[in-house]
Amino acid sequence: MQNMVAEIERLKKEKNAVILAHFYEDGDIQDIADYVGDSFYLAKMGQKSKADVILLAGVVFMAESVKILNPSKKVLVPDLNAGCSLVNGAPFEKYKAWRELHSDAVAVTYINSSAEVKAISDVIVTSSNADQILSAIPLNRKILFGPDQHLGRFLSKKYNRPMELWPGSCEVHVLFNWKRLMELMAINPDAVVIAHPECEQEILQHAQVIGSTSRLLEEVAQNPAKKFIIATEMGIFHQMKKLRPDAELIQAPIEDGRCNCNNCPYMKMNTMEKILKALQNLSPQVNLAEGLRRQAQVSLDRMMSITNNQMVTWPDQFIYTSPN
Repeated sequence: MQNMVAEIERLKKEKNAVILAHFYEDGDIQDIADYVGDSFYLAKMGQKSKADVILLAGVVFMAESVKILNPSKKVLVPDLNAGCSLVNGAPFEKYKAWRELHSDAVAVTYINSSAEVKAISDVIVTSSNADQILSAIPLNRKILFGPDQHLGRFLSKKYNRPMELWPGSCEVHVLFNWKRLMELMAINPDAVVIAHPECEQEILQHAQVIGSTSRLLEEVAQNPAKKFIIATEMGIFHQMKKLRPDAELIQAPIEDGRCNCNNCPYMKMNTMEKILKALQNLSPQVNLAEGLRRQAQVSLDRMMSITNNQMVTWPDQFIYTSPN
């Protein structure tokens, strides 16, 4: 492993490359990354990077977002098959038809979406910047939210904003079982329950803290409690253990009861070996047709503008021009 890490570091210098890794990656991948974070943070770091090559250790939609914002850079992924159930559950043609049914609405789309879906959206949102995004939308405007219905429902209630919700969900976060969670809470009454808003409502109603992966990490770092029950993907435990080696970290129980081990199968497709090979060959690359990239950039740019406290304008009606 040491030789592999050394070779990755050498190639990074040789190719002027930077590695971005999501919190859900295995610990060894997080440790060799230049930046580790949630989807929004990785998009920001990709946009700020001066590197010629950006390797995104995550899932493909994240690399697409980086490519949309950095068209002149080579954007690599360790495995092009690293997809996402939310992307799979929001196919472009069906999502477009839904969008057209509500042409007067502001389409707020979760970053966990394809480039094609981003291209027919008004603004992109993440679980860590939702407050800023929703606050920027006029109160008299109808909101469409997709593709994660559980995140949308949570945001709708939290900010008292009615929304039309696309019926998608994350296959990882819906596995947690609320009955088994209550049993675990009874055994550990001193534990703080924290959860990602992609979880189902039955889980969220038992959580003291609900937030993005970065927010959950912050809670573990700052809360003096010695025990936490955590309802999100297990990769985040790597950073939590670094920050709180004194705390007991317990993953929330999943449906089948065989283990408390909820891993995203797509994130775990990435390996150190694949990262090394990608840097050696500068492949696989994520490339998008320029017309599609430009249209998708509109919604991402609007997200970035809002989070940078810049004023934005909202279209009165949905208009989509095929990038072809």
